[in-house]
Amino acid sequence: MAKPIIRTVAVVGTGVIGRSWIQVFARAGCRVRAYDADPDQLASALAWLKQDLKDLRRGEKLKKKGAKAIWKRVTACGSLKEALEGAGWVQESGPEDLALKRSLVAELDQAAGPDSIIGSSTSALDMTEIAQGLSGARRCLVAHPVNPPHVIPVVEVLGGLETDFAAVRDAVRFLDSVGQTPVLMKKFAPGFLLNRMESALVREAVDLVATGVADVDAVDAVIRDGLGLRWALMGPFGVATANADGGIREYFTRFRAAYHGLWDALRTDTRFSDELVERLGQETDAMTDGASLAEQRTWRDRMVTAIREIKVRRPLLSAEDKKKKAKRDRKKAVKVEEPQPEQEIVAAVEPKAKPHRRHGKKARRERRRK
Repeated sequence: MAKPIIRTVAVVGTGVIGRSWIQVFARAGCRVRAYDADPDQLASALAWLKQDLKDLRRGEKLKKKGAKAIWKRVTACGSLKEALEGAGWVQESGPEDLALKRSLVAELDQAAGPDSIIGSSTSALDMTEIAQGLSGARRCLVAHPVNPPHVIPVVEVLGGLETDFAAVRDAVRFLDSVGQTPVLMKKFAPGFLLNRMESALVREAVDLVATGVADVDAVDAVIRDGLGLRWALMGPFGVATANADGGIREYFTRFRAAYHGLWDALRTDTRFSDELVERLGQETDAMTDGASLAEQRTWRDRMVTAIREIKVRRPLLSAEDKKKKAKRDRKKAVKVEEPQPEQEIVAAVEPKAKPHRRHGKKARRERRRK
């Protein structure tokens, strides 16, 4: 991993997302200054980090020296001012409420250094609204991770209407330098990319259970043992192109009517009543065979990490395959230059130049022989 291009980071808000961000930045080599308005929450986050580092050592994913180095890079701060001191990047991970976000980001904007970038972990809110009226709106942007970011690398990046392009560009570079996978959005959509697509799937999953089509375990099974196996390697468009011999064009042309019919049928008025939530909870508890929440999370993180490692070791194209492909592409790009239309016209209308006639005795003798 390359060295982070910003060396000091502040993490403000240390819940499930915030504490995971602490590990992301610290393992990449950043000095991390962590703060939470609730001291107990901050203490809990640090306790989680210490335990997670122990688990990584126990699983031989991290050496003792590496774990100690990560831990030493983290500083618990007693005030927001202390946390922001010297920070080039500020990761805000407060509650998902517009009024609270606006208040917190305004406070960060006022206290952070003039060159700091403020990234928000908001999962659905528009930075234009969050940073409205702030003098430093130019340096505020969305940096929405996937839970948990220390295991899953994607981070959705999007500025507001007042955000400078330079801040967005530097955010993408920084997140890449700490080992994440920044995904730059072109414009705002509620829920961004990931949560918007996930919400569509969750809506249908809940409706299928609520209307008696299937139980929780059946719905989860078709994802974990079906779609999810493909989606761990390809997105919806990659899957579509691999599902037909003619690629994505053939696939969506052949199944156009079928998809249109399903889209028209995907309309539901299902809402989360207390009774429905309890029913989903009971069926999910039964599905997990009594495993604790901590055990489920540990297993999830371990398996996701293993999948990522496999993808790195066995990419779609190996380094040698890429070299061969690049060589073929270069050969295809080499073409014999043909005269341009303008050159052809000029050649047709211009008289041909007469050959140069040599002079002298030798030249005259040669002409006489001819």
